[in-house]
Amino acid sequence: MKDQLTIISRLLRRELRILAVHPIYTICMVVLPLFVTFFFTSLLYEGQPTEMPIGIVDQDNTSTTRKLTRILDGFQSSKIVAHYPNVDEARLAIQRNEIYGFVHFPKNMTEKLLAGRQPKMAYYYSNVSLMAGTLLNKELKTLCVLGSAGVGQATLTAKGATKEQTMALLQPILLDTHAINNPLTSYNIYLSNMLVPTCFLLFVFLLTAYSLGTEIKFNTRTQWIKMADGSFMTAIACKILPQTLIHITVMLLAMTYMYGYLHFPAPGGFGRIVLLCVLSVLAAQGFGMFMFGLIPSMRMAMSICSLWGVLSFSMVGTTFPLLAMDRPLQGLAWLFPMKHYYLIYQRCIFNDFPLSNVWENILVLILFALLPLLTMKKMRTAFQHYEYIE
Repeated sequence: MKDQLTIISRLLRRELRILAVHPIYTICMVVLPLFVTFFFTSLLYEGQPTEMPIGIVDQDNTSTTRKLTRILDGFQSSKIVAHYPNVDEARLAIQRNEIYGFVHFPKNMTEKLLAGRQPKMAYYYSNVSLMAGTLLNKELKTLCVLGSAGVGQATLTAKGATKEQTMALLQPILLDTHAINNPLTSYNIYLSNMLVPTCFLLFVFLLTAYSLGTEIKFNTRTQWIKMADGSFMTAIACKILPQTLIHITVMLLAMTYMYGYLHFPAPGGFGRIVLLCVLSVLAAQGFGMFMFGLIPSMRMAMSICSLWGVLSFSMVGTTFPLLAMDRPLQGLAWLFPMKHYYLIYQRCIFNDFPLSNVWENILVLILFALLPLLTMKKMRTAFQHYEYIE
């Protein structure tokens, strides 16, 4: 027992020296993950895009159209930056990426509006950027409704209708909307909880495959396994353990910043966040080791891990709902650890459901962590006989 502890201690000191001497480990395990955390959370700090540039084509130029212009300029997401004499010039401004959209008030619009002849008020917006297009469409549509409602209210009031009668006619159904757990519709809460952990797991994928591949590349494998007294399982465990602890620590620091300092909603409590961080890091390392065991080539294993990590951004199901994907893609998503991370976060941390609701996802993350056992024999053979090829 004492000899075994001596071997483990010697191996751990060796791995810590490797982590300290080679800057790539510090950069990819500490610097880049923390940078990604601060980058995405600060980029989306306002919650939603604000003051996106739009234009006005006012060919009517009346007090009504000027009032509507002021109302539009007061909206949070839009800011009027230019007035154009005609639609063609405003359209060219959109194509030059000077504005995201514009509103067109045609000539005699106010006159037709007051006469009840249903004038056409048009708005145009670029939907190349989906988020900008969606938000501007919402605000420009609101402006059109406000314009017609304002005239209708003035007309009904002039005919002697009370305020209650006027509102009942203009808005017969009053909507009562609730954005559960994200009442401000903050894109920081919506996106950072997916982008930051996915980047973390991508770094874990790559570093796990890289650290194993370097033993073959730099031909240190014989000395490494000899230090483990010939026990390949001990050598692997001692190589991965320091990385595991650092990954978990850094990820917990990032989560503390997001849920503690930035106050992202987490009704499920910090204990579940810790559990999820541990499971996801172990699953990502298991996947990285499995890929290296399946294809004992550092270059190919890292390529597959990077591909799997990049695809995770789509397969997680935030930007495009997983249930709206084709059946084969829904099945394929189960092979991505990030999908299970996000489901556990969404149900048990964000919505505070019991962990029993996600037992399948927890089980899958555990299976990911155990995947290397399937390729351990092939990995041992690779470390004994394979040569590194440039």
